[in-house]
Amino acid sequence: MSPVIDNLDLYWSGFLTSLEFIVYSLIGSMILGTVIAAFRVSPIAALRTFGSAYVTVVRNCPLTIVLFFMAFGLPELGINRSYFFFGIAGLVIYTSAFVCEALRSGINSVSSGQAEAARAIGLTFTQTMREVVLPQAFRSAIPPLGSVQIAMFKNSAVAGAFGIGGDLYSVGKTLTSARGFEYIPVLTGVAIGYLVITLSAGLALGLLERKVAIAR
Repeated sequence: MSPVIDNLDLYWSGFLTSLEFIVYSLIGSMILGTVIAAFRVSPIAALRTFGSAYVTVVRNCPLTIVLFFMAFGLPELGINRSYFFFGIAGLVIYTSAFVCEALRSGINSVSSGQAEAARAIGLTFTQTMREVVLPQAFRSAIPPLGSVQIAMFKNSAVAGAFGIGGDLYSVGKTLTSARGFEYIPVLTGVAIGYLVITLSAGLALGLLERKVAIAR
């Protein structure tokens, strides 16, 4: 494990970069997934069709294809940004489809009578979703949403393979390819970094589940 110990500063920098990448992807996927979930239960047929089509296409498209399109397709269309940005965009697009379905299960668990009561007192669809349905839906959907996001944390390593730069995957690649260290200890260090992130997220999710259960 000497390659890890001797390069702890490099691993720490990669850990922080990966964490930043994950946080941006988490926030983006939650926002977009919530919007798509609202589309799927919207009274407007066009929005429901768009939401269903989005989820069907994205969920059945491999993540690597999405990331390839971001990395190589968008530049050909004249859209040039860093791959850090493209990687986040790819993960957000991909993960949001799964967030949508997890949240939609929470929406379906909310009694339809509550939505009808909200409409009866004059609330619009948007107000009903924001004030009545979504707060309860998020509570019910915490376990599946947590599973989706933890899967996204691990998928961030796939995005790193496309060259985010400075993340844990890039650290492993630098130490093995450029500096000639052995693969097993170097990748063990990378795996430990991702384990810290995912296990910490799992513990936080467990605490949140218990808090919501008490609140109910």
